[in-house]
Amino acid sequence: MKEKKKSGRLIIWIVVAMFLGLITGYVINTGLTKNRYKPSESVASVNSQPEVKQAVTKALVSYENKIFKEQKKKTASYFSILSDIFLHLIKMIIAPLVLAVLIMGVAKVGDFKSVGRIGLKTMIYFTTATLIALALGLVLVNLFEPGKVMHLDLPEANASTGIKANAQDAKNFIDHVIPESLIRSMAANDILPIVIFALFFGIAAASVGEYGKPIIRAFDSLSHVMFKVTNYVMNFAPIGVFGAITAVVIQQGLDVLSGYVYLIACFFGGLLFFVFAVLFAIATVFKVNYIRLLKDIKEPILLAFSTASSESAMPKTIEALEKHGISNRIVSFVLPLGYSFNLDGSIMYMTFATVFIAQSYGMDISTADQIKMMLILLVTSKGMAGVPRASLVVIAGMLSMFNIPGEGLLLLLAVDQLLDMGRSATNVIGNAVASAVVAKLEGEKF
Repeated sequence: MKEKKKSGRLIIWIVVAMFLGLITGYVINTGLTKNRYKPSESVASVNSQPEVKQAVTKALVSYENKIFKEQKKKTASYFSILSDIFLHLIKMIIAPLVLAVLIMGVAKVGDFKSVGRIGLKTMIYFTTATLIALALGLVLVNLFEPGKVMHLDLPEANASTGIKANAQDAKNFIDHVIPESLIRSMAANDILPIVIFALFFGIAAASVGEYGKPIIRAFDSLSHVMFKVTNYVMNFAPIGVFGAITAVVIQQGLDVLSGYVYLIACFFGGLLFFVFAVLFAIATVFKVNYIRLLKDIKEPILLAFSTASSESAMPKTIEALEKHGISNRIVSFVLPLGYSFNLDGSIMYMTFATVFIAQSYGMDISTADQIKMMLILLVTSKGMAGVPRASLVVIAGMLSMFNIPGEGLLLLLAVDQLLDMGRSATNVIGNAVASAVVAKLEGEKF
């Protein structure tokens, strides 16, 4: 009861922090806009040849926009420090927590045969969910055609997006998955290599009998300590949320939303359909109480949404799923894998955004090419969780592969943070459902 009360208070404070962030960001953004330096207005009143005046005014407006953008970015950085502190604290927790809970979970499973059975069920589910998410993204963007409907101003040719395309191949994938050094992987918070090491270590610890029990107990103790640290860190969540929301509104303002309402509505509508139709149907088939599951993970969902980071919600998601009744051996195995193989919201965005950019440029992507894109993304989207702005990196690779102008990514950057909030929350729900489904397939009752 005490834990529930504390969790309820945290949710209230996070919601309050979101609203305060919106108000503070809006007030500061409005103030900066009002006091904006505009020498071009003086030039406009000067009597001169129209061609000269137009050229000078255009140059000054470009300069003004650059200065204004830098001013907003600098002001926002003061607030983003708050979110950076919170996210760094979260990242500090993740590697030791994942290592401890996964070794414990694998040790409880006991052998390669059992781990292989659970792993096969998990990967079949992940692959199925990924295909559904990719297909839904394509259906949405072809049905509502936001790129054609919105008529956005296209960016200049060869404009820099700041996003480097990353073409995933077999060698890159193996380099990312198989750890050369556990310490290096933990330092970089690369989840997949930590998972691989923990699988071998957990099975080895269980297989040596009495010799392995002391170290298993040590990792059990570590997991309990890390959950306690998580609870301490969560006290900073409202401050981090306030900083994140304020920084975004200062930089983007609320006016930018008006030009992207249709795109936002299409994508968020798709996310809601995926959460309340697709995942609900999957949960119903496997006899998972979906409503109760959503209630139990509402705190990590809100945390992921407000910080636009699935990673920030991971420790609380593990804790919430175990309280829901799913065993530690399933949660500790499925959830860390899900953060690389089952990011449903991010995966849906990849097909949606790629075709949206093509539509904006008046390009028609054939059905065959869209199916090809979906199958390529089924592979290339895996193992990208450790890359900053992972979805945009993968999308940049798709644009290059299908000869779509790479600068088209600039069409999305203005609202990407907002879209990322929805993607992150969906990722949390998708991985929670995955854990519940695998647990049901293993005969667990909760």
